[in-house]
Amino acid sequence: MTSAWTRALELAARTPESRNRYADFLRAASIGVVVLGHWLMAAPTVAGGEFSLSDMLHVAPWSQWLTWLFQVMPLFFIVGGYSNAASWEAAMRSGQGYAAWIAGRLSRLVLPIVPLLVVWTVAAAVAHQLGVGPDMIRVGSQVALIPTWFLAVYVVVVVVAPATHWLWRRWAMTSFFALVLAAVCVDAVGFTTEWTALRWANYAFVWLAVHHLGYLWWDGRLTGARALPWALGGFAGLVLLVTIGGYPVSMISVPGEEVSNSRPPTLALLALGAFHGGLALSLEAPARRWLARTRPWAATVLVNGTIMTLYLWHVSALVLAVGVAYGLGGIGLGLAPNSASWWATRPLWLVALLALLAVFVAIFGRFEQRARGAGAPPPAGQSVAGALAVCFGLSVLALGGLGGPGPLGIRGGIVLATLAGAALACGVRIGRATADKPAPSG
Repeated sequence: MTSAWTRALELAARTPESRNRYADFLRAASIGVVVLGHWLMAAPTVAGGEFSLSDMLHVAPWSQWLTWLFQVMPLFFIVGGYSNAASWEAAMRSGQGYAAWIAGRLSRLVLPIVPLLVVWTVAAAVAHQLGVGPDMIRVGSQVALIPTWFLAVYVVVVVVAPATHWLWRRWAMTSFFALVLAAVCVDAVGFTTEWTALRWANYAFVWLAVHHLGYLWWDGRLTGARALPWALGGFAGLVLLVTIGGYPVSMISVPGEEVSNSRPPTLALLALGAFHGGLALSLEAPARRWLARTRPWAATVLVNGTIMTLYLWHVSALVLAVGVAYGLGGIGLGLAPNSASWWATRPLWLVALLALLAVFVAIFGRFEQRARGAGAPPPAGQSVAGALAVCFGLSVLALGGLGGPGPLGIRGGIVLATLAGAALACGVRIGRATADKPAPSG
């Protein structure tokens, strides 16, 4: 940790004045809130020798209101829109084409997935050989791979970012409101007719609309006092959708409830993004002055250096902690969730999980910090095809876990397809690359 902090201080000292440190801070803060929320939401218990994995959103319905604070993935997508606009415009100015740009973005997003998937695949196969039941393997791996769900969506958003950026440059707010209108239509039809499957289209419309708010920020039109109307409007819209529109209170899926605001996303999640984005960006000026100090900025650099590793492995730390506690006779798992004693032990619970996560980061963080080689990037088509294969594989595994038929007890075909996609997306060349010509600016 001392070495990592020293390295962070060195990197912080070399930060150019032109960098918007608040974007990095919001990225780190949003992932930190996600980690904390998942750790507090889990309520594993052992009663009468039987293990059960409860969820605080189900055990204590009042906690569903807290998701209005803890569901910050929309804020992460807003920061992504800002960062993608900044990097794509810089790439176009320097004459760098789409192939080089997308290869660089994907290597930072996809490469950290590889060790997570390999470790859990091996663990699932070993557990199967040791006689662990397929249901336990499925549930354990499914829980551990939950973080990959949002990452799969974000990778697709990044792949199409140059196209959506062109739409923004061409149509500005019209392109944003077109996405909002499409999301409205999808919810209206999906909730009032038998075409409920249409709701899945809002994975595109809602998240791309939220991502567009990052473009608005990049243009300087969503910051300071300009951001407050977005915060107020988003909050008002959220209240109306929940109280009058009949949308669920929780911004995260609740076990046992038929309708979710996040899977697939709804207008409520879009309103939450406007609320969080407007509120956070109204504080940009004082926050940037604070981040000009050495220690706050160095801490931000430290977290961002392994931010994908933190995000991908934090649920694995939870699964490991629960497994160890159960193996030791259910130590610490006998408390009733939402009881006074349960809440009193949460600080110790969080410290233990943080220690385990630190170990994972120390081991696997190097994959994230590995830079792409200086050689020519793979063809853009290869990168995109690899990214889409990764997204498909991660979606299937996050929904159903790793357990499957066969002698190894795993879904080997899906795992291999996902790893092959990662290899393509991260630059393993399968053919002769074409020259990386500058993309038209539109």
